[in-house]
Amino acid sequence: MLDRARNELQCKASRLAYPIRDGIPVMLEDEAREMSEAEVAALRDAVPGRGTASI
Repeated sequence: MLDRARNELQCKASRLAYPIRDGIPVMLEDEAREMSEAEVAALRDAVPGRGTASI
């Protein structure tokens, strides 16, 4: 999910938030920050049933 306030893409499945720099998401684990339990819960509540794709 896009978080415009923090300028990052958040993934509740991986619990990582990836920064967006110059309009480009940096999809590297080393650049991502780990989301707190509260952030993941808020994301889960905001978008029920989304963001947990299985392959």
